[in-house]
Amino acid sequence: MKQLYIKQKVFSLSGKFTVKDEKEQDVYFVAGSFMQIPKTFSIMNAARDEVGLITKKVFSFLPKFFVEVNGQEVLTIKKEFSFLKARYSIDAAGIEVHGNWWDMNFQVLQHGEVVGSVSKEWFTWGDSYEVQVLNEEMESIIIAIVVAIDCVKADQAAASSAAT
Repeated sequence: MKQLYIKQKVFSLSGKFTVKDEKEQDVYFVAGSFMQIPKTFSIMNAARDEVGLITKKVFSFLPKFFVEVNGQEVLTIKKEFSFLKARYSIDAAGIEVHGNWWDMNFQVLQHGEVVGSVSKEWFTWGDSYEVQVLNEEMESIIIAIVVAIDCVKADQAAASSAAT
């Protein structure tokens, strides 16, 4: 089992942050596109090779995010039409997210087997998440899922504040 930690800077306009291991060493680097269309987040490993890419679809009636890991599209997060509360779904082949992913407290399953879990750390400055990776082959995918869900949440918050 491997423990990883994501801590975002609260006032970072560019969306840059790192993923660290339990020894506080940088394992992944995440960089968002600022003022660019389409909005993207690139996930790079310690050697600065891109291992994941999250892209928001530009011309879509409802928001949709595509997640690629190692050049393969692994999942899509899309907003569903709803009058009351924002509702999103995650479509992925063989990958499921169980739990309250909107509050960043969930498990990632591959073919019914738990491969990782995510929990939000409370009482921290900025968003901080603890990520447990049980299957290290799934590490990049799990990190991409966490970043993608956080991106969806930020997009929803921006849309909500723009509407008021």
